[in-house]
This record gives sequence, structure tokens and C-alpha cells, in this order.
Amino acid sequence: MLIVLMYISAILTVIGLLAGALMLWRIPAIPPGHKEKQIPAVSIIIPARNEEVRIPPLLESITRQEGVRYELIVIDDESTDDTARIAREYGAFVFNSSEIEGSWKGKSAACWYGAQKAAHPLLLFLDADTQFVHADSLRDLVHEYVIKGSRGILSLQPYHVLKKGYEQLSAVFNMIVFAGMNTFTPFQAKLKSAGSFGPCILTNREDYFSAGGHKEVGEAVMDDLVLGELYMSSGYPVRCVSGKGTILFRMYPEGMRTLVDGWSKSFATASKSTHPFVTTLISIWIAGAFVSAALWAASLLLLSSAWVMISSLLYVLYTMLLYWHARRIGSFHWLAILCYPLLFIFFTCIYIRSFYLTNIKRTVEWRGRKIRV
Repeated sequence: MLIVLMYISAILTVIGLLAGALMLWRIPAIPPGHKEKQIPAVSIIIPARNEEVRIPPLLESITRQEGVRYELIVIDDESTDDTARIAREYGAFVFNSSEIEGSWKGKSAACWYGAQKAAHPLLLFLDADTQFVHADSLRDLVHEYVIKGSRGILSLQPYHVLKKGYEQLSAVFNMIVFAGMNTFTPFQAKLKSAGSFGPCILTNREDYFSAGGHKEVGEAVMDDLVLGELYMSSGYPVRCVSGKGTILFRMYPEGMRTLVDGWSKSFATASKSTHPFVTTLISIWIAGAFVSAALWAASLLLLSSAWVMISSLLYVLYTMLLYWHARRIGSFHWLAILCYPLLFIFFTCIYIRSFYLTNIKRTVEWRGRKIRV
């Protein structure tokens, strides 16, 4: 009976490897090196709440951008630190979200307010923890938008830079964020995008206000997905690409608690936007990771040299697949990927917590605010 289970486990592991390869078959990025002179002006809009530590690198990287005329708008979302002062020191137009009429608060409200203050034809929404990689990043980004027709949304998921050990726990989440957009399988032309990446969204004024912008997003926790859906329902294209080589970020540098809260606040909700086919691929991939680890452990108990070799090979192949994915989306260390069963266990625990918060408690907390979902 045990041998039969071993064979079944080996087959399931191989299927998991195939599913994992398909779900992130190709991750396109923006090609560098555009030198065209006719680049539209951009209004850069940054919603910021208590970002005095994280926003300076972004502002510094913006001041180094070449070849693009831009204005810098920071919407201070009722910060209690020096966010507003720091932004002004970098030449930003700073507005306070307390000026927004009504009770609407949060990132979407700040983005909508910033778009109303913007003067240029293109709108670039950036999270405060992002930063451009080099002096031509903004020009490359805008040029890519222009050559694709200057319509709809071009969104980038920044390359994830890690500095502390606990940040490695974000590996599986980052992979699923990419896969969950439905656009990176070999069948991307047949699958509708789940929405847009939130940290970096480039669009034009006309499409933004025509689709309803962040005003129609309202207080949705997954504002980026809802905004992308609004665009697509209005007939505008939404493109999702990797920010590698163009824009990067460091997620949750404040500590482990912030990382747990950050991934918990929205992950179960986000999974609802993923196409059933991609959800199936992700589920098989996750199951295969657990099965491969169990197969390896069982082979040691069985004391069979043949099964130890087979299970070890499959474990190594799973590690190689995960490392291939991980290095395309962030600076994840190979040692963390080698211990991938722990990464998947952590992911499962956080997903259960997220499901409880969003579907049962229906309240999440982020940056001192309780948000109804």
C-alpha cells in the first residue's frame, strides 16, 4: 500500500511541476533604452500615510529621472509623521486628504483627489514604497505606454528587493500575485486579466475619468483589481507586466507583524478575481509542493535507496522551478527556496487568517484603520 502511495505521490509531484511552470510561463518586462524625444508629460500621484521612512527613496529616484516632463503630487492621507514635510523638500505639491469632502478615506480617495489636481495628460499612480531603478525608468515606462496605443492601463508589479530574513516568507505570495493576474500563462490571449497591479499604474486622463477612476473603486480593499475591472468593462485595455529593471519596492520592512497584516488584509479577497483555470494551476502547484516534501520524508522512512533518489530529484526540481519564478520577481535567496515546504506552510496559515478576516469577521486593519470588506 505504501509503495502505491509513493507512486501516486510521485505522479502528483510531476503534475504540480507542470502546473507551476504553466502558471508563470512568461513574465514580460519593459525593454530599456528608449531615447525618443516626444514623450508626453506625466502627473505622478503618490498617496501616502505615515511614509516618512519609505517615501524618501522614491522621491529621490524621481528627481533623477531624465527625458520626461512631470509634476509630482503627494496626497498626505492624514499622516502623523513628517511625510508631508519630506515630500515638500523634494518639490512635491502636497495636499491633505482631510480636504476631501465627505467621509471617504484611504488610498482610493487619495488617488482620486490627486487625479483631480493633476495637470498633465498622463497619470502615474505610485505606492510610496516603490522607487525607479535608473534615470531612464520613467521614460521607458511612458514610451512603452505610448507605443502600445496610449490607452487604458499599463501596470507594473515592482521587483521585490529583500534585506531581512523574515521577508523571504513573502516568496509564495509574490508568485501567486503574478499568477493570479491570469496573464502569464501560455494561454494569456484567451484569459481576461484579473485587474491591474496596484503599486504602479500608468493611464491617461481621458480614459481614467471616463471609466470612473478611483471614485468608482470606492472603499474596495483590492482597489487595483477593481480599477482594472472598471477599465475593461468600459472597453479599455489593461496590461500587466513585471517591473524588473524599471521599478522596485521593498515590502513590509517594518517587521514581521506588518508582513502578516499586509498579506492577511486582502489575499483571500484577491483570489476571487483569478480565472478558474489559473486557480486550478495554482492549487495543483501548491498541492504538489506539499506532496513532494511528504514523498521525500516517506522515502527516508522506507529506507529505499531508489525512492530516496527519486524523491530527492523531484524535490530538487521543485526547488529549481520555485527559484526560477522567485528570481524573476524578487531578490529571494536560494536557501529560503530550498526550504520551500516552510514557505508553503506559512502561506497556508496566512491564507486561512485572511479568509477568516475577509469572509467571517469582514473587517481588516491596515495602518491604524479598520476597513470593512
